[in-house]
Amino acid sequence: MALDALKSALPDYAKDLKLNLGSVIGNSELPQQQLWGTVLACAIASRSPRVLSELEPEAKANLSPEAYTAAKSAAAIMAMNNVYYRTRHLLSDPEYHNLRAGLRMNIIGNPGVEKVDFELWSLAVSAINGCGMCLDSHEQVLRKAGLDRETIQEAFKIAAVLQAVGATLDAEATLAAGA
Repeated sequence: MALDALKSALPDYAKDLKLNLGSVIGNSELPQQQLWGTVLACAIASRSPRVLSELEPEAKANLSPEAYTAAKSAAAIMAMNNVYYRTRHLLSDPEYHNLRAGLRMNIIGNPGVEKVDFELWSLAVSAINGCGMCLDSHEQVLRKAGLDRETIQEAFKIAAVLQAVGATLDAEATLAAGA
C-alpha cells in the first residue's frame, strides 16, 4: 500500500507525520470520492514527486475516471487562481479588485463531478498554496452547500499532512544526494 511506503520512508524525527498520514487518510470519514480526490489534488499541489508517485495509483483506483480528471483539474486551476487572487489580495492598491481577471476558469462551473467535491478539492489545494481569498471563497460555498466545519477541516488536514510529508521526503532526498 502506498500509504505504508510513504510512512516507512519518513525519517524517525518525523514520527508525528507518520501517525498523521495514517490518520488523515486511513481513518478519514470523508466519502471515498471526496477523500481520494482531495488526496490526489493535494499530492499534485505538494509538488513532491515522491508523494504524487506513491499516492496517484491508489487515488486512480478509488476514483471514477471523471473524478480522477476533476481532481487533477482542481489542482491545475487552483495553481493559477491561487497565485492570481493571492497577489491581488496582497497588493496595497485596492483598484486591482476592480479589474476583470480575464482568465479562463470554466472548469469551476462544470467540473464533471458534484460541485461540492470539486470545491472541497479546490479548498485543500488553496490551503497548500496559501491563498486566503480562495480559502474563504471555497469555504463559504461548501458551508452554503451544507458541509460542516469538521468535514471541511478534514480536507485541509489532508493538505497540511501531505505538504509536510512531501517537504520532508524531498529534503531527505536532497540531503542524501549531497552526502
